[in-house]
Amino acid sequence: MTAPDTSLPTTYDAAATEPSWYARWTEHGVFTADPVRGATREPFVIVIPPPNVTAVLHMGHGLNNTVQDVLIRWRRMAGDEALWVPGTDHAGIATQNVVEKQLAAHGQTRFDLGRDPFVQRVAEFVDKTGGEILNQLKSIGSSADWTRTAYTFSPELSRAVRETFVRLHEDGLVYKGHRVIHWCPRCGTSLSDEEAEFTDTNGKLYHLRYPLADDPSQGITVATTRPETMLGDVAVAVNPDDERYQALIGKDVVLPLNGVRIPVVGDSYTDPAFGSGAVKITPAHDANDFEVARRHALAMPVIIDAEGIVREVEGAAGRVPAALAGLDRFAARKAIVTLLEEAGALQKIEPHAHSVRHCYRCDTVVEPRLSDQWFVRMQPLADKALAALRTGELRILPERWEAVYVNWLEGIRDWNISRQIWWGHRVPVWYCTMSCGHAPIVSRTDVTACPGCGGTVRQDDDVLDTWFSSWLWPFSTLGWPDDTPDLKAFYPGDVLVTAPEILFFWVARMVMSGCWFMGKAPFHTVYLHGTVRDMQHRKMSKSLGNGIDPLDVVQLYGADALRWTMVSGLGLGVDVMLDPSDLDKSFSPGRNFCTKLWNIGRFLLSRVGSEPVAPVAQLDRAQLAPADRWILERLDVAIADCDAALGPARPGNGATWSDSERGRGLRLSEYAEAARRFVWNELADWYLESIKPRLAAEGSADREVARAVLAHAFDGALRLLHPVVPFITEELWQKLPQTTPGTFLAQAAWPVPSGEPAGAGEAFELVRAAVAGIRQVRSEYNVNPGAWVDAVLVATGEAQTVMQRQADTVGALARATVRVEHTNPGGAAAQLLLPGGVELVVPLAGMVDLDKEKQRLDTEIAQLDKQLTALEGRLANAGFVAKAPPAVVEAERTKAAEWGARLTQLRNKRTSLGA
Repeated sequence: MTAPDTSLPTTYDAAATEPSWYARWTEHGVFTADPVRGATREPFVIVIPPPNVTAVLHMGHGLNNTVQDVLIRWRRMAGDEALWVPGTDHAGIATQNVVEKQLAAHGQTRFDLGRDPFVQRVAEFVDKTGGEILNQLKSIGSSADWTRTAYTFSPELSRAVRETFVRLHEDGLVYKGHRVIHWCPRCGTSLSDEEAEFTDTNGKLYHLRYPLADDPSQGITVATTRPETMLGDVAVAVNPDDERYQALIGKDVVLPLNGVRIPVVGDSYTDPAFGSGAVKITPAHDANDFEVARRHALAMPVIIDAEGIVREVEGAAGRVPAALAGLDRFAARKAIVTLLEEAGALQKIEPHAHSVRHCYRCDTVVEPRLSDQWFVRMQPLADKALAALRTGELRILPERWEAVYVNWLEGIRDWNISRQIWWGHRVPVWYCTMSCGHAPIVSRTDVTACPGCGGTVRQDDDVLDTWFSSWLWPFSTLGWPDDTPDLKAFYPGDVLVTAPEILFFWVARMVMSGCWFMGKAPFHTVYLHGTVRDMQHRKMSKSLGNGIDPLDVVQLYGADALRWTMVSGLGLGVDVMLDPSDLDKSFSPGRNFCTKLWNIGRFLLSRVGSEPVAPVAQLDRAQLAPADRWILERLDVAIADCDAALGPARPGNGATWSDSERGRGLRLSEYAEAARRFVWNELADWYLESIKPRLAAEGSADREVARAVLAHAFDGALRLLHPVVPFITEELWQKLPQTTPGTFLAQAAWPVPSGEPAGAGEAFELVRAAVAGIRQVRSEYNVNPGAWVDAVLVATGEAQTVMQRQADTVGALARATVRVEHTNPGGAAAQLLLPGGVELVVPLAGMVDLDKEKQRLDTEIAQLDKQLTALEGRLANAGFVAKAPPAVVEAERTKAAEWGARLTQLRNKRTSLGA
């Protein structure tokens, strides 16, 4: 076997190293999961939140996919058959918008092309650019199984979508309804509740007077934020218990601008305390008004069309005056307010802060609109998703999001799944064109003729909501509805990593579909990470211009630096703060860590050499020095700390989370810190420094022991760090003398504690305490860093034996000439009590000018004593204590306590110097 070359360049070249290792990993199938192996090994599955085919990598993707990669690499090393499923979403509205903008630049619309040519145009666009973000994910080290790359609009997944629609229809959960939905005039389609996002708005509340039809001298005032919809009013509603209006119920009022008579109805929906206590009912343009109209069997005229234009659309004949017809809804609002004011029907306008729904894609104000749409009846599905959480089958981290999940599911409304666009899965419903009366045909396969009359058919024009395909993602990507080997081996999965903002859009719906179609939740853990924000706490976005391109960071500092910065700052549910104006400052934690790790590796590997080392397990324990036993114990502690921060990987009994397990694990910043602390603070700063003399003793058995332990400890450190910084750890691991050529750290076993006995490192802890004590004295007395000092360790019994054996090590680490004594030698000295009853005595004669130091201390003590006496006098003054603000008094008492402690410390120090 050829020994590895341990020589390393002075600086780490991420730009050359990272692509090289990624190519080798993929070439050797390191990331590819096998369902056959999955039958004998514990599977661990993550599905990627599929980015839109129009997306490019941003820091949110960088964070999300780094977290997923850390988890999948951890479980791959832990021996699981780890599968990370990648892929993209066809993103119906978003992708269609992009292509429509391209057409608009050439003066065309999709209608100029026609449906089929337009869909083909979008498909060609996606073929060219749709997978770009997946290639970008590779640059940050994402170890997904690219052989299973999925796409929500592929033939395989499209088949799953159609099967889902048909099954739900057969189950009575899909239906077509005529109801008020959220409509985006810009996108020209309906939206679900979750896609119509509330935005706080400073609007106006208009008070309008509707005169009584039989007595215009009397009337009723309504308060509304949308006067433009009054043309579609069919009633005025008042609360039947409101004494002000009880006599008016059943009478008619007249709409001021069009003269239409409408009734006053009593309905408990009306809040007597809001506005005037009377509300206009416009059922075609308000979901709540729609329900009122249904209860009272009222007409539902539509007076705003699909483009947001005021006109007589449906059942509205005679309702829209010519002066208003053809106006945009907001222009109509201004015109109507002017006309009402001229007619004396506008009583007042008040400022009014309220929430207005906007399209989540284009931010257009959403228009509630009555139309025919396809819906999914959600309550039966929601009940199963709630049960998954309540029984412990599912957990959500951070746990505070569980209440949000429950609240949404308990108040869930039916899901509007049809969209009036062309890019997407066409609704699999056909209608007979011959008017034979045959019911709509819902089919898994295309229908070419009416089964009733044999005549021609037409397919429904609508497409399905994008989320209707992505809610199947955890099992459609594994081959469902077929019972494939992948589906058997890898469903259900394990962890879903995503952002809180799609908890409803996607996460809860995936749980519902998994429970309904597969009988099990698709994952047992939902990990909702924080958001990447700038230093003003704003979410990074293209519109704000405050984003950071992860590829720029990779080019400047490397993927490992990017990943370390993200993970080390990622507390559970805590946002990641970065400064887009200063990349060097933002990513210095990762850059500095990688530089330090490389330097540690260079120095360590140069000392270990390339000759074979003995496995630590085969070493004679009697040959181990205290430092050896200490670092092996610290490695065990680091492994245990990393395991505790990351795990448990799955529910303890394989089925449900217990109360004690529910909130544990996925503390990634704690995991990263435990690994960093070991390699940096313990392995490099203490162990490596302490064994330098042993490593220099060529040919000695002690050198071979030190080499073996050092190589073993660094191997363990690199394994712990690999999930976070995979490239630099692979590069260093390949240089270790015990590494088998042709193997990869990416596939190496996750370290397990060796079982070092408790207290194995106790002797070296005494060494560390002595060194720390001497360093403290050197610092207090401003000793030149290069100067050596004398030190005496006073100890008896076993501690004395340890100190005698380790005196040279203490001296080398502390730059001190150390001797061990039975008793304190006395004289002017700094003294510290160490663990184990050991006393550290550092003679000051020769180290400092005693007379000058005594004078300095006497002056400082006198000044502090004077200040403390004055402060204590002030606190003893009852008048001051009674009149001063309590916070001021408390601050002064705290200061007095601190000064008193400092004075005692100075007096003790002065006493140690003698008279």
